Amino acid sequence: MPRILKYVDQIAREKGRDVLFAAFDKEIYPDYDYEKWTNRTQLIDWLENNKIGYIECFNVAVENYMESYRGEIYIDVCYDENDPTYIKVQNYLENSDGSPRISGVLFYLLPLEIAMKNKHYDEPNFLAKWSL
Repeated sequence: MPRILKYVDQIAREKGRDVLFAAFDKEIYPDYDYEKWTNRTQLIDWLENNKIGYIECFNVAVENYMESYRGEIYIDVCYDENDPTYIKVQNYLENSDGSPRISGVLFYLLPLEIAMKNKHYDEPNFLAKWSL
C-alpha cells in the first residue's frame, strides 16, 4: 500500500535540530525489498526493545532526483555525545573508529544547517509545482 513518508531533512527542519538516521548500503542491499533485510529488521527490533523512537523516512531530498524508498530510518535521539541514549545508539551502530558495526547499516548525522538548504520544499505545493 502506498504511504507518504517525510524526507529526513524535513524532519530536521520540523524538529529545529540536527537529526540522526540509518541508511542501507546499496552494494550490500541492491534491491528494494527492505522489509526482508535482516540487519534492518534487527535494528528496528533493537530500537523498539530500547524504547527509542524511529520513523521510516526518505534520505535527504534532492530536487533533480527521485528514488524509491530504500528503508531509511530516522532515529529520534538528539545528537549529544554526552547523552546516554545517543551513546547507546552510537555504540550499537558504530565501532570506536566510526566505521559501521553492522554490515550494510550506515549511521548518519544530518546537521540542521544542511537541512535548511531545502527549506523551499516546505512551501505550499512545492512538489506539485516541481513535478510539472
